[in-house]
Amino acid sequence: MAEPTMRERMLAGELYIADDPELARDADRAQALSHRFNSTDPTDGAAGRALLTELLGAFGEGSHIRPPLRCDYGYQTFIGARTFANFGLVCLDVATVTIGDDVNIGPNVQLLTPTHPVEAGPRRDKWEAALPITIGDNVWLGGGVIVLPGVTIGENTVVGAGSVVTRDLPANVVAVGNPARVVRKVEP
Repeated sequence: MAEPTMRERMLAGELYIADDPELARDADRAQALSHRFNSTDPTDGAAGRALLTELLGAFGEGSHIRPPLRCDYGYQTFIGARTFANFGLVCLDVATVTIGDDVNIGPNVQLLTPTHPVEAGPRRDKWEAALPITIGDNVWLGGGVIVLPGVTIGENTVVGAGSVVTRDLPANVVAVGNPARVVRKVEP
């Protein structure tokens, strides 16, 4: 049996070397498509949608992203229907990023899937891994929210501006702070 490629290792959630040539080509593709999207005439919604459909793993009907958008690979990001992302979304999609339907994402939100070894040697040798992020339906992420690797946010949850989400949040709550903590429940 052949040794898995670095892309196969990455997609499987295993340690991989980030500057692998195949992954570099994938990242270059994402950067080129992102640049084209970020440079598109804002009044040409069809052109922007076409580029996002090509870049992302899925881009739901009626969804909208305001440029600029930054991502590692694009094909690891799946966005549901009627979702809105304001200016400056950073989606480091080394692992899958799944964003549900009817999600609202404030400006300058960061969805960060990569992890790095704590030990200096493997980090110096450019080994890394990633954990998926899942954002449930009808979630609202306020401006500047940072979601860390491996986090799932339950449906109807609101995350206050500037919060850092370090662990899973249940459905139907409001969470704020660094680290984000639940401050109250909301009616679904």
